[in-house]
Amino acid sequence: MKHSIFIDGAHGTTGLKIREYLAGRDDIEIIDIEEEKRKDLAERARLAEIADVAVLCLPDAASKELADAVTDKARLIDTSTAHRVADGWTYGLPELTFDQRRAIAQAKKVANPGCHATGLIVLTRPLVDTGVIAPDYPVTSFCVTGYSGGGKAMIARHESEERDGFLGSPGQYALGQAHKHLPEMVRYGGLSSEPSFCPVVGDFYSGMVMTIPLRRELMNKHFGVEGLREVFAERYEEEPLIHVRWDLPDDGFIHGDIMAGRDDLEIFVGGNDERPLVIARFDNLGKGASGAAVQNLNIMLGTDENKGLRYGV
Repeated sequence: MKHSIFIDGAHGTTGLKIREYLAGRDDIEIIDIEEEKRKDLAERARLAEIADVAVLCLPDAASKELADAVTDKARLIDTSTAHRVADGWTYGLPELTFDQRRAIAQAKKVANPGCHATGLIVLTRPLVDTGVIAPDYPVTSFCVTGYSGGGKAMIARHESEERDGFLGSPGQYALGQAHKHLPEMVRYGGLSSEPSFCPVVGDFYSGMVMTIPLRRELMNKHFGVEGLREVFAERYEEEPLIHVRWDLPDDGFIHGDIMAGRDDLEIFVGGNDERPLVIARFDNLGKGASGAAVQNLNIMLGTDENKGLRYGV
């Protein structure tokens, strides 16, 4: 039996990647929209309703418009920011809690997580849930990401033959501390206030490293480096897409693009017992976007959760 999938916005970075994931699968039939009807709301809503699941790869406003236009027959995955903390939507991070998969499987509307948010949440939520840090811990984080996270415009800017020379160096952004992923970081990271978050774009296509420095004197439970590794190892022991690494890389660097092309995520703990660093490394287009959407899609369809995904050990 084939499942029918409609991708609304299949020509964007995330939509193209999801289509690539699904193209070779014998259990998936992709419903295409006629070119001249790509902006026809009524037609898009109709296709979303006849599909087993519709995946929205649209700007926020367009995602809201389509979600409001469909009836309760439609099952949706929204990859935009529009519904991540909205009532009636299930957050699409299966590893969030032990019952999150069941919630996704039963959901009509699933909001795919943001890439930066994924990295922060998989690090903070186990620490809050086990009482290592309090919800009001003053979280500070920085994240280095590939430029593909900025979509077609940023990709074109970085890959232009006439690009500005400064694009070869990292660029910090969201300088007003108002990044669009902050609301979901707070809600699903177990935090009571927004973290101080400093994202940085590097001159590489895809990949991401999220780092959260901790301080022993501010932690409720004084776990050192090894103790923190054990906390993460216990929490994610049964998760095939999350790997807790017991050693840091031999060269002393955690490079941002090592996980490019993969749909799993690595967790490292570095620093020292007084000032530990908890670190997540993954692909912003994989576990941070399209790979996560396919994982959620598989769960909603009741098939093997990791079918078509690229991951290792």
